[in-house]
Amino acid sequence: MKRTFFLLCAVLLVAGSLLPLAGYRLATAALGRAAPEAAESAPEPAASDPTALPEAAAPPSDQDSESFLIRDLRDGAVAAVPRREYLIGAVAAEMPITWPDEALKAQAIAAHSYALYCRDHAADPAAGWLTADPARRQGYLTDTVLRSYWGTAYEENHARLAALVDAVETQVLYYDNAPAGTSYFAISNGQTEASENVWGSAVPYLVPVDSSTDREADHFTYTVQFSTAQTEELLKGLGLAPDLSAPEGWFGVAALTPSGYVASLPVCGQTITGPALRKALGLRSACFTVQYQNGTFFFTTMGYGHGVGLSQWGAKALAQQGQTAAQILAHYFPGTELRQ
Repeated sequence: MKRTFFLLCAVLLVAGSLLPLAGYRLATAALGRAAPEAAESAPEPAASDPTALPEAAAPPSDQDSESFLIRDLRDGAVAAVPRREYLIGAVAAEMPITWPDEALKAQAIAAHSYALYCRDHAADPAAGWLTADPARRQGYLTDTVLRSYWGTAYEENHARLAALVDAVETQVLYYDNAPAGTSYFAISNGQTEASENVWGSAVPYLVPVDSSTDREADHFTYTVQFSTAQTEELLKGLGLAPDLSAPEGWFGVAALTPSGYVASLPVCGQTITGPALRKALGLRSACFTVQYQNGTFFFTTMGYGHGVGLSQWGAKALAQQGQTAAQILAHYFPGTELRQ
């Protein structure tokens, strides 16, 4: 689940630095326990390779934690961050402070639940449950970073966010009597994705749900272009050998998942999964189209992020429609239970 590039667009943040970790944790759970079987806040949003992962170090716990162990990506140091401080910093890193109260509260609960899930499935909990780089505004923001980030608005913003976090600080989303792996991301393509299509393992509460309001998000569609030479180098990273005499034939017709994301497509004679190609090319989403024209490839994406779990833009839209944080979470994580 880090702040996404939407910081640059002044629109949205996403759990980027946590997302590959989310995929790792969720896949670990799938291999290490019967239920749930199995993000994004999975990093930016490519999931880790779910094969040959170690089992959970200990059975999942139904106990909360007063502090969370966070490993700093800059130097590898592990810090015990008080729960309240972490949740304030995580929400600040994930959503603009101007967003509706209920969306921010839903994000706080999701971040809380996800952190506990990572605790329960960490191969070595002492090495940190989550990774973050506060200086780069990834994962969560320390108070020092928040003061710099918010400037003269610090006191007002911190007071508002702290009050919202205080209102839900003890609330955790559960499934099967254990904290749920509540991955999150920025924007869907209009429907969320099933976890097995991203991380290879099915999770009962990480299933496709409607998020059609995401289509109204800023920068919902986004096109990047690469020259033939650039595309060739990127595809070589997948072990492919592009035929330079016929670049127009490098990409075939994509097979889509039920949610409309690319499941796989033929690339240079091999079948590549949508998530793998997204990671190799650095695309915003696995919902994309490819066009070739005059020596240039155009990749147009819809949405932003891995697509599994809570859509942050969707949470904003539902909050604006009058839904509570509990209702938002119930929509995006069906079958889970919100506990105090």
